[in-house]
Amino acid sequence: MWTRLETIVVDKPWGRTDIPRAFGDFGGRRVGEIWFLHPDGDDAPIMVKFLFTSERLSIQVHPGDEAAAAAGYPRGKEECWLVLDAEPDAELGVGLTGATTCDALHAAALDGSIVDMVDWRAAHVGDFVYNRAGTIHAIGAGLTVVEVQQNVDCTYRLYDYGRPRELHLDAGLAVSMTAPCPDPRDRKVAATDNHLLVDGPHFRLLHLAGTDAAAHLPKGSADYIFTPLSQGCTIGGEVVRLGECAATDSANGIVLAPGARALLSWPV
Repeated sequence: MWTRLETIVVDKPWGRTDIPRAFGDFGGRRVGEIWFLHPDGDDAPIMVKFLFTSERLSIQVHPGDEAAAAAGYPRGKEECWLVLDAEPDAELGVGLTGATTCDALHAAALDGSIVDMVDWRAAHVGDFVYNRAGTIHAIGAGLTVVEVQQNVDCTYRLYDYGRPRELHLDAGLAVSMTAPCPDPRDRKVAATDNHLLVDGPHFRLLHLAGTDAAAHLPKGSADYIFTPLSQGCTIGGEVVRLGECAATDSANGIVLAPGARALLSWPV
């Protein structure tokens, strides 16, 4: 069985008014996020989002499972990004450029110099980045990104460019890694790749492409989330469009047309 997930469109001050038409007509709204409401609600282990940025997002960090549980959350938050579109000067902030201390990070968060401590990478279409819990990170302007994450609303903001939102310095710095933290899963993903991008510890993420995708679909029952990245994606003989998501207990019904691509995620 499968179900089309309810689409939630979220306006953000850092969002965009020029969302590609393939995602729908939003009437000039400043859309920052499109995410999908799973029937299991907060019990669903995974969430998928599309992000559209015209400004840098806050510099932030997420706790792991243990720290999150101690703070009253059901799980920690690890996440990953796949860049779908990028303006020429777009950047992703992933970890730090050098080793430091919590005290130095605290002072830098207060005076804004933490921006220069973040490792800002040029972002290009096809870039895949995995953010382990504790990785200080930020998404820059001029990007369209699909994000797959552990499903929990737990973000510790360390710096927000003067926007009038609460910061969480003590909680955030308590879980932050204070040295560079490259992840071996980071890679370039070609639109034609059939590749398992993430194999745990919290979820698996498979990039599917074209008619060859059928040979790479997982067997057996699981709580799969199917996320088209183009037109030409079907499940159970029905079209699932770009900007939509489907939950299914079996991947067998997924079919991609030539040149189509999608993501499939499921919990470990």
